[in-house]
Amino acid sequence: MELAVFEKINSLDKLQSLSKHEKIVQGILDAINNDELQLNDPLPSVNKMIGGLGFARETIVRAYKDLIERGIIASKNRKGYFVINGNIRQQQKIAMVLYAFDTFQEALFKSFKAVVGEEVQIDLFFHHNNSDVFEAIFNQIAGNYSLYIVAPIANDRIEKLLLNIPVFKLLIIDRYIHLSDDHSYVVQEFEKPAYEIFQKLKDKFSKYEEIVFFFRENTAEPNEIVNAFNRFLKDSGLKGRIESSYKVGSIEKNKVYFTIHNPELYSILKDVMKNDWELGKDLAVLSHNDDIVKEIISGGITTFSTDFVRMGEIAANYAIERNKVQQVLPTELFLRQSL
Repeated sequence: MELAVFEKINSLDKLQSLSKHEKIVQGILDAINNDELQLNDPLPSVNKMIGGLGFARETIVRAYKDLIERGIIASKNRKGYFVINGNIRQQQKIAMVLYAFDTFQEALFKSFKAVVGEEVQIDLFFHHNNSDVFEAIFNQIAGNYSLYIVAPIANDRIEKLLLNIPVFKLLIIDRYIHLSDDHSYVVQEFEKPAYEIFQKLKDKFSKYEEIVFFFRENTAEPNEIVNAFNRFLKDSGLKGRIESSYKVGSIEKNKVYFTIHNPELYSILKDVMKNDWELGKDLAVLSHNDDIVKEIISGGITTFSTDFVRMGEIAANYAIERNKVQQVLPTELFLRQSL
């Protein structure tokens, strides 16, 4: 048992950003989670930890005190330290910081919660791509959670904040930013997949007079998709333009309308119904980020999307096992009646 504890702690040496205190805490939690330490098993004495690790006494005592406060171990009548709670999940308190609670983010959250279980506390926060809001959330939650799952905003200000969180307590989700080679992430990509999707749809696009892409700048909508769209228009020779928003009643036949913003999609579909036009014939619609609603409405909306359910499952496995994960999920095309 003692050997397993030392092995788990030493295995964290590759994570340079972890303090010695954090390595001890996480190593013991990992040993418990892998059943190498079980209920009532003794931990190495402070002196043995000093001899085995070479850490200062104060560092080891502080790590044991941290585990005592979490209800994981206890000190029994000067006999040493013992495991008193083998349910690591019960001690989990997770902060999940997302852009907004859209239907696809809801799918992510539900799949995450289904895997980690009801006993884990998950607090949701939304920054709406606003750095001031993000910083206010960060100041509120910093130091209060065992894990932070964060959809980041890509700027220096936010990156500096996130670097204050220990590596093993942070999972980057949805949007990738590079913090270090040690940080875990499960994200989607935008520019390359979007361009490839546009190329796949070239023949369908060419049946219509023009592609109109509604894109809201300075929002959570990815600029990389704009880059992909402009490059596709240049390479394909097809006619297209970018507008900041859809104006109700402005819909025209023989156009392809592409939007990322769901309320805008519903306004377009409402106007299609008012005119008694047929999607996929009189005009076409393309949307980003798939969900069950888009499978059903108006005979089905063509979308391209990553798998947010899978993203939630991978994030949940990280929360449980804390094994380093660095994964970019693929983007898929879902062809339906609207295009």
